[in-house]
Amino acid sequence: MTVEPRWRKSSHSSNGGNCVEVAANLAAPHGIVPVRDSKNQAGPVLVLPAASFAAFVTGVKSGAFGSV
Repeated sequence: MTVEPRWRKSSHSSNGGNCVEVAANLAAPHGIVPVRDSKNQAGPVLVLPAASFAAFVTGVKSGAFGSV
């Protein structure tokens, strides 16, 4: 059985601005986290290794990248 991506948008994306969606459900079975632009769902998808995406999320939560 093929696992289809279940796209999820951040709960902080309700501002109508630039948003991304992730399909984290593919991390465990395939070791990847696809990311796409929520405004262009038919557009390109960036596929990241699950460990790299987890490190990015950890960095964002810790403030390693500053604020926008």
